Amino acid sequence: MSGTQFGKGCHLHLIDGSAFIFRAYHALPPLTRKSDGLPIGAVAGFCNMLVKYIETNTGPDAPTHVAVIFDHSGKTFRNDLYDLYKANRPPAPEDLRPQFPLTRDATRAFNIACKEIEGFEADDIIATLAHQARDAGGRCTIISSDKDLMQLVGGGVEMLDAMKNKRIDSDGVMEKFGVGPDRVVDVQALAGDSVDNVPGAPGIGIKTAALLINEFGSLDELLDRAEEIKQPKRRQTLIEKRDQIELSKKLVQLDCDMVLDFSLDDLELREPDPDTVLNFLTEMEFRTLSARMAKQMGREAPVIPEPTATPAAAAEDDPAEAVPFDAEKYECVRDAEALQVWIDRIRGRGWVAFDTETTGLNEMTADLVGVSLCVEPGEACYIPLTHKAEAGSDDLFGSDALAEGQMDFDTALSMLKPVLEDPAILKIGQNMKYDAKIMARQRGAGFADGITVAPYDDTMLLSYSLHGGEHGHGMDTLSERYLDHTPIPIKPLLGTGKSAITFDRVPIADAVPYAAEDADITLRLWKTFKPQLHREKVTTVYETLERPLSPVLARMERHGIKVDRDTLSRMSNAFAQKMAALEDEIHTLAGESFNVGSPKQLGEILFDKMGIEGGKKGKTGAYATGADILEELATEHELPARVLDWRQLSKLKSTYTDALQDHINPETGRVHTSYVQTGANTGRLASADPNLQNIPVRSEEGRRIREAFVAETGNKLLSLDYSQIELRILAHVADIGTLKQAFADGLDIHAMTASEVFDVPLDEMTPDIRRKAKAINFGVIYGISGFGLARNLRIPRAEAQGFIDRYFERFPGIRKYMDSTVEFAKEHGHVQTLFGRKIHTPEINAKGPRAGFAKRAAINAPIQGTAADVIRRAMVRMPDAIAHLPAKMLLQVHDELIFEVPEAAVEETTETARRVMESAADPAVHLDVKLTVDAGTGDNWAEAH
Repeated sequence: MSGTQFGKGCHLHLIDGSAFIFRAYHALPPLTRKSDGLPIGAVAGFCNMLVKYIETNTGPDAPTHVAVIFDHSGKTFRNDLYDLYKANRPPAPEDLRPQFPLTRDATRAFNIACKEIEGFEADDIIATLAHQARDAGGRCTIISSDKDLMQLVGGGVEMLDAMKNKRIDSDGVMEKFGVGPDRVVDVQALAGDSVDNVPGAPGIGIKTAALLINEFGSLDELLDRAEEIKQPKRRQTLIEKRDQIELSKKLVQLDCDMVLDFSLDDLELREPDPDTVLNFLTEMEFRTLSARMAKQMGREAPVIPEPTATPAAAAEDDPAEAVPFDAEKYECVRDAEALQVWIDRIRGRGWVAFDTETTGLNEMTADLVGVSLCVEPGEACYIPLTHKAEAGSDDLFGSDALAEGQMDFDTALSMLKPVLEDPAILKIGQNMKYDAKIMARQRGAGFADGITVAPYDDTMLLSYSLHGGEHGHGMDTLSERYLDHTPIPIKPLLGTGKSAITFDRVPIADAVPYAAEDADITLRLWKTFKPQLHREKVTTVYETLERPLSPVLARMERHGIKVDRDTLSRMSNAFAQKMAALEDEIHTLAGESFNVGSPKQLGEILFDKMGIEGGKKGKTGAYATGADILEELATEHELPARVLDWRQLSKLKSTYTDALQDHINPETGRVHTSYVQTGANTGRLASADPNLQNIPVRSEEGRRIREAFVAETGNKLLSLDYSQIELRILAHVADIGTLKQAFADGLDIHAMTASEVFDVPLDEMTPDIRRKAKAINFGVIYGISGFGLARNLRIPRAEAQGFIDRYFERFPGIRKYMDSTVEFAKEHGHVQTLFGRKIHTPEINAKGPRAGFAKRAAINAPIQGTAADVIRRAMVRMPDAIAHLPAKMLLQVHDELIFEVPEAAVEETTETARRVMESAADPAVHLDVKLTVDAGTGDNWAEAH
């Protein structure tokens, strides 16, 4: 078609170049050029994808014009609209940066048009060219799965997801967004985008946004008629956040009218020049691909030295991610013969991605329904074990009879047990602790001790080690972000509300693609993340802190801790009586009775009747009475202080003394919390179902809740707690000689601080002055402000700020540490603990209120993160240290470990555990300040701590 002008009958292909690059980069282990060590893994994958594209786009529907469109480095016009646009995105990995220009060279070597424009994103160029092609009477296919481009579909423009070989037309857009292409921008403006940091409307997701747009017809109409929304919170959000939503629309709306310095005619399809292609491939030292292209072009293959790869051999075959997800290829394993084939493949490979399907999320009570396996991307199976027969017309939930066509439970587990326990086979999972606990509970014919899954890698923990602070680490998030693939959702399978079913009621035919895909995704994520550990210098974090801690936590969770139901019940009654007494006191202060739990009525009492200054009304006309408001008012007024006390008791009752009773396992009589390793950016553990990390300890009532956690008869609870570990770490990292000496001398650190800041001799110290110094000591670690300290101490803000100012004057090294940490975060996009954990700080360069929060988080992260790493190291070492003792480690709460020990073994366990905890930093880090551990024992947790 040489010289033909673009017009009717022409077909333009626009390739999203950046998507190709990142897919290629994340799919292959690090590959370097042998001659000079230049990173070339992404270039190799990119070239393979181009070759595949060329080979598969022939015939009558082949393109007449084609271009690869790239993002230009630097800011775009959207950053001028909103300086935080894409602020959450981390900088490109160091070994990828030199490969960006090489991918452009590769595109030109294959004689394909290569375009990028400064100040604009690739999506805008694609949008402009797609509109030009349509207006000229031609067709346009956009080769990308980027949801932002779906607003362009229709009128001769379609998309092609090359990874899935799936075309996306208007129906596909409707399936994705719930609206047609012409309203995609409206939906995105409401839902926002966490990846690009588009704010949107808080609390409104894609589904809700689509419902609203379909109801009102357009975003403009919705915003103009927001007062008609019946749901109060949603109505308030749309009214208050209108400017933010309209800004979001500008950010997601593609520019379809760019002024280009080239025309569609310049994108005409051209045959690659053999010499140019082979010269480039030879220069890159792509031996396999050079031979392949030479053969196609009728040339002799060039002689190229063998490339090197680390840490494992890197093939130049299509990247793993390039293998499409195809549910139809997943196998349902129904008998021993079929399972043996998979076991043989696993033993030959040496690894397997493994996942379980169960009847619930509680590992201590859920039943195993089936198991999925994957050994290569795109090659996975599901083994159904206990699916129930499908419901008949008169039976909504079916019978308890097993469905036909699934494998015998005992046979399957007996065959899988040797594989899952084989130390020579690596098991790969996503949140593998859950699956390991499920398998540990299984009993089958020939074994009664459960199945121990080991060793294993966990893709959730790999992501956390690499990307802590950047994003969440759930499978859906990781799959969409790193594989550009949206997993099959679970809700359509299980349903919602009263009609929801458990997974054993899901028909096997529907369960196979869902379950097998989970294992497939897991393996691809592992192939993506594992090679990056070395590249990002976090191998030690993963291998010494994250991976070995997981089985330790699983063992603790299975032990659980005994909770006395009668004690909780008595506390609930006592809290109810105290709340009633507080209500009487509040009513007396107010001069009338009202519902203390009603924010609206409380606001009217405080700001209308009592005339207290500072009241602010929201869009609904009610005063704001949140904790931050009341805490500020409590520094000067009695009534808001009493309301805060009432609210605290109400929370203790509902969240703990009432709710904990429901968490007592009927079989064990114990509470089994589930620890979340990825729950905090700093490395601190979180716990859930129930959350035992946040039981309040500042109030007497909060501390009393620990009385309900008891030891079994004949045993004691042993508590070992690091003494002021974060202050000790602060003294080390900030090199504060006064603090270091005080710790070395065994002084009361809070009294010493009070003496230094308030010029009070130690022998004249009062409990109140020491309390203020303690609040400052711990507050500084968290970057506390004068306002925050005033709330904590319930003193005027000016007085609190004066305390902080004097603190920094006395300890100037702390200010220096804070400033240098913020500067490091701004330069590198992360901060680090003493053990090498990276905590990313994506909003460190933000402006406005978020800037202060980001800085405080950056300052605190190395200190809190190092403390978290220390106790992690202690926990990893503890099982071997106490293996000879009849002691069980039950709980970890911040800086405290709790054990259950027979009375006769308390002293030896205390000495052993203290030794492990106090030496946990060694030999990796030598702290200038010695770590010390306080120990206590008792019949219950309150006595022990």
